[in-house]
Amino acid sequence: MKFYSTNNKSARVDLKEAVTQGLAPDNGLYMPESIPVLPQEFFDTIHTKSFQEIAFTVTNALLGKDVPAEELKRIVEHTIQFEAPVVEVDDHAYALELFHGPTLAFKDFGARFMSQLLGYFAKQQNQEIVILVATSGDTGSAVANGFLGVKGTRVVVLYPSGKVSDIQEKQFTTLGQNVTALEVTGTFDDCQRLVKQAFLDNDLRKKYFLTSANSINIARLIPQSFYYFYAYAQVKDKNKPVVFSIPSGNFGNLTGGLLAQRMGLPVHKFIATTNANDVVPEYLKTSVFHARPSKQTISNAMDVGNPSNFVRMLDLFNQDFSKLSADIAGYAFSDDETRAAMRHVYASNEYILDPHGAVGYLGLIKYLEESGEDVSGIFLETAHPAKFKEVVEETLSKSIDIPQPLQKFMQQPKKSIGIASDFEGFKAYLLNNL
Repeated sequence: MKFYSTNNKSARVDLKEAVTQGLAPDNGLYMPESIPVLPQEFFDTIHTKSFQEIAFTVTNALLGKDVPAEELKRIVEHTIQFEAPVVEVDDHAYALELFHGPTLAFKDFGARFMSQLLGYFAKQQNQEIVILVATSGDTGSAVANGFLGVKGTRVVVLYPSGKVSDIQEKQFTTLGQNVTALEVTGTFDDCQRLVKQAFLDNDLRKKYFLTSANSINIARLIPQSFYYFYAYAQVKDKNKPVVFSIPSGNFGNLTGGLLAQRMGLPVHKFIATTNANDVVPEYLKTSVFHARPSKQTISNAMDVGNPSNFVRMLDLFNQDFSKLSADIAGYAFSDDETRAAMRHVYASNEYILDPHGAVGYLGLIKYLEESGEDVSGIFLETAHPAKFKEVVEETLSKSIDIPQPLQKFMQQPKKSIGIASDFEGFKAYLLNNL
């Protein structure tokens, strides 16, 4: 399989180069030159297959010519060691729970897959791979823990100071070993900008083998398609169309769903739901994309004002707004609406939503109200409520327990290095300290 840059479709690279580079030299994102469609038999029997079997079929179809089958099987088995159940929340909505992994967030799937794939490629070269990752919350913890101790790799996590929850912060600032946490005075967009600038800097690229573990890396995107297939396998009424509502920030998660759809998964509609950072819902209404500084909300992992994967979404639809808007609906919700949804769902069914899942739930309910369609509606519950303990407890007036995997992080001392949001300072740190 060859991969092209969204900025230049004629420039093709192989899987190893796409994954180890992360970002194309022209600042574009890599996309597969072709997307295989899985046979109908796979979908007819998908409910009989395990999560690992489904994930291997998808991976083998995409990457089977680039990585030996036994290696792909090992990578998939390492990635899928926990469930992603579809749970009924009410008569109209099902939650796809993606928080049963080691850091209790959906990004465990992508981070674990990518760490093993990069580790496989790292064995084929003499130079250490330096992974730069910007995080607004869960990406940092998932990537740091996914790569912790992986030979031939070093991880540098950039995060906005004061804009991630204490539990999120502890999950990547307490690890040490091959993980370094940089606390940036600024926003997530500043962190993302610094990472992108680093990839384009000749001095840094000469000294280090740089790549990214954000969803700009194609190796993060592919495994985010797995759980859409698995969710479909769990749908009880196969005669109803399936709709997915995705709480969205950088839009890698939704793009993973679009990849699954291109591979044949019969998805009737995707719903892009955001908090106050509504650049994509606004685009879906106006056909005009206007990036702007991010706003801080209680669903902080979605506080993104210029989502990187938007260009991939456009690419999948050949820049055709009418086709994109036909497949994707978009809604945005305030913090007050998010809290109200959390209270409503808990009062009705004693189901505890985290702020991000609540946004996904709101998007699904609004779509159902507007469309009047009889569908199987699934929203993505992307993180365990305990990762946002303060917000959840304040909203529900209820104490929630911290699961054991999170407790062990909270007991460790924070180790982070404060830096400003200017690139020259960040560059100087990398040149002098790695």
